[in-house]
Amino acid sequence: MSLFSSAVLVLAIAISSTVGFTPFGQTFQVEVGANGNLTFNPETITANVGDTVIYNFHPKNHSVTQSSFGDPCHPLAGGFFSGFVPTDNLTAASPTTFTITINDTKPIWVYCAQTKGDHCQAGMVHAINAPPTGNTFDAYKAKALTASKPSSSPPDGLPVGGLRKTSVIVGVNGLLQYSPNNITSLVGEVIEFNFNPANHSVVQSNFGDPCHPLSTGGFSSGFVPTAVSPSGATFQVVVNDTKPIWFYCAQTKKTHCQAGMVGSINAPTSGPNTLEAFIGLAAKASDSTIPTVAPLGGILTVNGTVVTTDNGDVLDSSKTSSANSSISTVPPPGTSIPPDVANMAGGYQPSSYNWANSISDQATSYLQLMLYLDNILLEVLVNGHNNLTSGGWSHVYPDSITGTIGGMTAQALVHRSTSSDSLSHYNKPVAGLCSYNFPIANVDDFVHVALTLILLEIGLLLDVVATVVLSDPWLIAPLASTLGSKSRMAGMVNMMQDHMAAAAPREAWIPATLVYSYAMNHYVVPKSCPGSAGDLGGYTALPPLTLTNPPVTGTQRVTSVTVSFDASIKGSLFIAWLGAWGSVEYTPVVSTAAGQGTASVPADLSGHVWGVLTSAQGGSVGDLMKVAVAGPDMVWVTNP
Repeated sequence: MSLFSSAVLVLAIAISSTVGFTPFGQTFQVEVGANGNLTFNPETITANVGDTVIYNFHPKNHSVTQSSFGDPCHPLAGGFFSGFVPTDNLTAASPTTFTITINDTKPIWVYCAQTKGDHCQAGMVHAINAPPTGNTFDAYKAKALTASKPSSSPPDGLPVGGLRKTSVIVGVNGLLQYSPNNITSLVGEVIEFNFNPANHSVVQSNFGDPCHPLSTGGFSSGFVPTAVSPSGATFQVVVNDTKPIWFYCAQTKKTHCQAGMVGSINAPTSGPNTLEAFIGLAAKASDSTIPTVAPLGGILTVNGTVVTTDNGDVLDSSKTSSANSSISTVPPPGTSIPPDVANMAGGYQPSSYNWANSISDQATSYLQLMLYLDNILLEVLVNGHNNLTSGGWSHVYPDSITGTIGGMTAQALVHRSTSSDSLSHYNKPVAGLCSYNFPIANVDDFVHVALTLILLEIGLLLDVVATVVLSDPWLIAPLASTLGSKSRMAGMVNMMQDHMAAAAPREAWIPATLVYSYAMNHYVVPKSCPGSAGDLGGYTALPPLTLTNPPVTGTQRVTSVTVSFDASIKGSLFIAWLGAWGSVEYTPVVSTAAGQGTASVPADLSGHVWGVLTSAQGGSVGDLMKVAVAGPDMVWVTNP
């Protein structure tokens, strides 16, 4: 194992946004073989120069292989290849990923080269920047269905043209473990160790002498003391050959190595030199030792900054103790929650949802919409938190506020698991990440968009709970507990806007179609979502509605709003005002021009309320969708 000779790019996700929210190129997540399907999800991507694409691998054994348009299922000379990534985990993607960077906007054609089951010929293909006419993705897929068999791969089977990386968590969930600890890797693959509290190391040994470094060569991270999870500290090594590699943690406090904190790369699966045999030898080893200088044989980074030498075997703790915990990218739905993120959130998803034998169609539709909305909220929170910790807003708020937003971000990821776990359990479609366009130019815009999405989720949760209580009662407990957490989030963000934490006695109930309509009209790039409309619950968006009013402060009250909507909507119109749970009040729209008017705001409303344009008045919230013609939109009315 030799020194990792070139720095690996630190990948950071970005969203389509106005200038100021994030300076990075966009990162696309592609699921390879998710849910046992022979598909790439999404099948097509439109990317710009500088964007990155991360491929996440699901069971059982897939690859990402570049071809030409005219010869699908066979590798393109000089193209990229991930190597095969076998995995048996049915609930989460492999810790091994493959990342490519887009260098130009020419079409890129991709397939899975697995011959068992003829994956490519079964339609397991993918394209980047496929043209809309001529050599389209559909034409490429049709060619693949009739391509010659068997499919082929580069003859050496090794990754090329991208970054193949396996992530290993050091000190997972406070345990003396590497996760995973038994790694099968290809030559050229990067192994990245991610450090957790309190003070661990990664040191190479030989099989016969565990807990002690190699006499010459080898790698060592040195001791990496950390106080937060994730710490931002990583150590990367490159696999240079197929020989077994043995490593351990040299921490003598609690004798980490002797307690089983060891691991292997490409260890034999049988015979005398297995990982289990190495663990057994480590248990009897003498006191652990470590090279006197670090890092050796790899690259140690802290928050993306390379640490070239630390003049000893212990990393200066000041380089990690101030690191802000963060989630750098939004993982795709269904990805296991790392221990680092669970620590930020304060816990994992429930160990048991008490699933029933079946799920109703209505509950399925609701869960798909909740997942869709969770994805949007996570994009905003992740990117906002990254900007608050290391971007242009890094000193806007005190550390306590920034840390709380980090906790909210991690909790939103845990909340999303309710939908993805349940949909996967019942073999229902799980929608992936869409592309988004957020009106965020500064930190105040971020706070407003985040609050709007949290309030939409609260309104949707109330709609779900009220509707499925009889058909799917097992859903009530996980959703009700999520509702409490979301309400606390909303209270904190309200105070960041100089409003009362709870300006109304109850939360607003928002019907699901209105939630979907707002998200589609304000944040989601049209036709950017992977899968079919059915994967998003089959909802149809209403036309947009805009309610505007002069700003108010303190206990000043908004008494009327200007109403803007599609000019084709005519007739007698009203604004239905959704206030505290279940309440709805109607006021008429006084027309001032086609698609324009004014409406008064009921005097008994407080806090954030939602307005919906309707063609009639007098119905309850449950009847609202029978008369809704546009909307909704949100208005801050007053502190009580």
